[in-house]
Parts: sequence; structure tokens; C-alpha cells
Amino acid sequence: MPSLLDQSGLADLAERLIAAARRAGAEEADALAIRSVSLSVEVRDGAVEESQRSEGDDLGLRVVLGRKQAVVSTNDLKGDGFEALAERAVAMARAAPEDPFVGLADPALLARTLPALDLLDPDMPDVAVLERRAHEAEAAALAVAGVTKSGGASASAGIGGLVLVTSGGFHGATIGSRHSIAMSAIAGNGTGMETDYDFTSALHAADLAGAAEIGRRAGERAVKRLNPRKVATRRVPVVFDSRVAGSLVGHLASAINGGAIARKTSFLRDRLGERIFASGIDIIDDPLRRRGLRSRPFDAEGVAGSRRKLVEDGVLKTWLLDCATARELGLETTGHAQRGVASTPAPGPSNLHLAPGGKSPDELIADIADGFYVTELIGMGVNLVTGDYSRGASGFWIENGERTYPVSEVTIAGRLLDMFARLTPANDLAFRYGINAPTLRVEGMTVAGH
Repeated sequence: MPSLLDQSGLADLAERLIAAARRAGAEEADALAIRSVSLSVEVRDGAVEESQRSEGDDLGLRVVLGRKQAVVSTNDLKGDGFEALAERAVAMARAAPEDPFVGLADPALLARTLPALDLLDPDMPDVAVLERRAHEAEAAALAVAGVTKSGGASASAGIGGLVLVTSGGFHGATIGSRHSIAMSAIAGNGTGMETDYDFTSALHAADLAGAAEIGRRAGERAVKRLNPRKVATRRVPVVFDSRVAGSLVGHLASAINGGAIARKTSFLRDRLGERIFASGIDIIDDPLRRRGLRSRPFDAEGVAGSRRKLVEDGVLKTWLLDCATARELGLETTGHAQRGVASTPAPGPSNLHLAPGGKSPDELIADIADGFYVTELIGMGVNLVTGDYSRGASGFWIENGERTYPVSEVTIAGRLLDMFARLTPANDLAFRYGINAPTLRVEGMTVAGH
């Protein structure tokens, strides 16, 4: 599909928007142009339930007038559309309230060279290939003894290109692909049914886990959850499976987001430079990781990306900042701006991970006489202002260093600062998501049951 891989058309759209904004009276402007195509297939009980294809262009324009800004977006620019869009943006900016921190990035911080990150697999599979992947995953799940129903299998693929142009002279383009396979399996019958899932996602199809492996793991996980028990409330070590451990790193990312720090709505707002994890713990954000799911050569303001330790040897080293939050805090952007075509930039992580420790997951739980191994988290009971943590969970009870019977309908609770300080990582880090962590053990959490 040469029209998708050729980004010269996107670049032309963005440049024309900038020129129109200048003519309309904007002092500064940036334009974001995105082109994407995606294809997905859903299968259940051996039949295709749904097949979807979507494609399109989306454009966003941000204009700055003094200390005022506005953003407009469209997916339909015809005739005098550029001029009308730019004039509307400038009129909106004139009516907007003043913000002393708005503005484009300092030219000295802009990306000058764009590293090759190998983000594109140019071979887009057809519907038949996706159907075959989904059927294979479903068949493997249904072949697992104890699996009684399919919750559905899916496979998808897509390619997306992005161009960012600014009135300050920045011109950057990036293009990437995404492939995925997912399976949901149901085990048991009647009121005793349990469900679980597995999936794989990668930029290159060659990096996907096998469809049969995804199906088998989904089926085995569902069967292991059969006949869950409840447990009495107690305070025990809690071990987060690597599938869910990244959520703790995600809570950290939210708490050190420059927007939350500037608004004073984070429990970590006074902790910069302090030890909040045990010594030896590193948490790293790396937008330049080859084939990373969130890799990018520049951020949404054109600022060059770099590998950065957010936590080093347990010490909180930095906030996540875009230009506006950096100005508000008297700091320099960390190159973490994100935005869509209809929004202003805001900070957020790229490829984020907690570095692995030295013990295997089995060694991590070997000395736990009584504890809880979490495989699923439910709800969003995390207060980032206070750091209070309370979430529904299911998993397996640990007795004498072994995972034993399944457990459901419990709540795990604690304070994030205490959890961070008492956290120990295993050695099984794998880069499967945008935010990754190995299996994590947290001492002294409350498990609330019956």
C-alpha cells in the first residue's frame, strides 16, 4: 500500500495548515497529520463474527497568540478548508483565557536527527491470514481439557503514519505497524464457570507469540481458576503476576506526571530526589527502544526522546514533563509530550519498565508461608492524591511457598508509598505491553475476604 507508506502527502497537508495559520494571524502554530489503516477479525465457535476495516486521515492544528492557544481538528479538508480551519482556530485562540505557560518547544530541544527504531512491518496481512490466526487460537483453547466454551478469538493488524510540522521549522515523520492476537476461554459449567484470556501484540508479525500458544495459555488459565475459594481477611505478602505488575508502575507514572505535580494532586509532589523504593530498584522510560510498542523518535512537540531513569537505585529522579508543565514548574521538558489531533500536548510515558531482580518467581514466593498471588485486578480504587490503594483481585493462595487453590472476590489494600518501599522484583521481565514489570512481591498488604 504505497499511498500509506508514502508520507509526502501527510507532510503537504501539515505544511499547508501551518501556512494558513500564519495567514490567519497565528504567532506560532503546529500541525499534526495522521494517516492509518487497520483490519480486524473476530471469531467465535469456529465462525467469523465480525470483520472490520478502517482507514482515514486526521489533522489537528494548534495556534498560539501571545499567551493564548486553541486546537481544532478535522478529517475533511476540501476546497478552502485549510483557510477556514485556520481562521476558526485563531478566532478561538483570541477568545481563550490566557495561560502563561503555553507555547511551542524551545528550538534547541527539537530532534535534529531521527533514529531508526524499526517500527514498521510493511507487510499488511489480508483477512484470510487474520482469520487463520484467530481460528488457530480458538481451536487450541477449546482443545484444553476443562474448557467448555469460547469467549471469542481475534486477530488484527494496522499501519499508521504521523507527521508533525511547526512554525518554528521542525518537520518530523514516523510510521509504524501493529499486529495482535487474543483469545478468551471459558471453563466449567453453570454457575461454576470461570474465564481467562491471553494475547500477544507486536509491531512486527514475526515478533508475535504463536496463535496456538495464545489459545492454549488462555484455556489453561481459565481451567486453573475453577472452584475458587474465599479467604479470611488478613495481612500477608502479595505477589503480583507479571501480567498485572505493570499496573503499579503505571500508578507511579500517573503520580509523577507533570500535570498532577503542577496541580498538587499527587501524593509524590514533595518526594523528588527522595528514596521511595528499596535500593537497587530502577524504573526506566525509553522512547528509543527498538521495536518498542510506544517507541517514537520525537514527542508530540518535536522534542528529541532519550532513555531516562525515572527511579534510580530507589530514588525518584524526575517528573514526566511536556513544555507547558515544565515551564509551570520552572524546569525543562523531559520530552514526554503526547497529544491527539484534537488536544493540546500533555505529558505521559513511552516504553516504561521496572528493571528485573535476581530471583525467579518461584524463588520469590519460596519463603511465603501464607500469601496471595494476584493474576487479575478489578476496578480503579487508587487515590493518587493520598496514595491509598484498594482494588478487587483474584488469583491463587500461597501456602508454604507454593501456589495452591484459586481465590476470588477479595480486595487488596495498602498505601502506594508503603507498597513501593516494600517491593521486590523477580527476574522474569518481558516486554509485552507499553508498561512492563516482572513479577513483584509486596510485603504486608491487607487481603480483605469474608
